[in-house]
Amino acid sequence: MVNLMAGVATDDLRRTLATGAPIVRAIPLPAVRERRSVTVTCPSHPVVDSFFEQLGGALPVADEGAFDVFSALTGTLTAHYAYLATLTSWATGHGIAPDAADRYVRGLFQNVGRSLSDETRPLHRLAADHETPNGNNERIRTAWFGPANAAALVEALDGLLADLK
Repeated sequence: MVNLMAGVATDDLRRTLATGAPIVRAIPLPAVRERRSVTVTCPSHPVVDSFFEQLGGALPVADEGAFDVFSALTGTLTAHYAYLATLTSWATGHGIAPDAADRYVRGLFQNVGRSLSDETRPLHRLAADHETPNGNNERIRTAWFGPANAAALVEALDGLLADLK
C-alpha cells in the first residue's frame, strides 16, 4: 500500500486500516505527471521505488523523521510561486503590461530552473555563478535574503517540521 496522504503517519494508517500489509509513504510532486520529479518514499520498497523510478526517480529515506524533513521542504512550493507573482506585480506597478511581465518572469525562471539539472554544481555555487560581484543579483540577494530572512525561513520550516511530527 502506498500512503500519499500528507501528515498521516504509517502507524496511524496501519491502526486505522487494521492491516499488517507493507505501507510506504510517498511525496509525489505535480511534475511526476511529466516524469520529471523525484518522489521521496519511506521506507524503501522495491516495487514502490521501481514504480516512482519510472516517473522521474525515487528517493527512499530510512525513517519517518527524514521523510518529515522532505515533507516540510515541499511546503515551500507555493512560496516560490508567490515570489514570482510578486515580481510580476511589481513590474506591472511600474508600467509593464501584465502579460509581458508574466511572460518575462516565467521565461527568466524557467531558464534558471533548467540550470538546476546541472548536479555537478551545488546550489550555493549555482547562485554564485549567476552573480556579478557588486552586480544586480548580488544586490537583491543581500538586501532581500540576508541573515534575518534566512533565519525567518529556517524558523518557519522548523515550526512546520515540529507540527509534522
